[in-house]
Amino acid sequence: MSFYVYIISNKKMGTIYIGYTNDLKKRMYRHKKGVGSKFASRYNLKTLVYYEKFNFPMPAIRREKQLKKWNRSWKINLINDFNPNWEDLTYFFD
Repeated sequence: MSFYVYIISNKKMGTIYIGYTNDLKKRMYRHKKGVGSKFASRYNLKTLVYYEKFNFPMPAIRREKQLKKWNRSWKINLINDFNPNWEDLTYFFD
């Protein structure tokens, strides 16, 4: 089983949401249907722009908490380094 920390957005440099899951494909399906989280639904956050994969849950949970503490510019730089065009990476999990 794999565990993921992920970031979704509504547009390049837009609102972002950081989450954790053990099934990224299913989680993104729920976000795209508007039932993934109230915050993500409210801001129409449906584009997977960043993710990290882990073999165990605790490192993923720690990483999620770490990223949530980062300031916005660090998060934006992380996304830009990983996915400069903020393309939807969901297709990697189809």
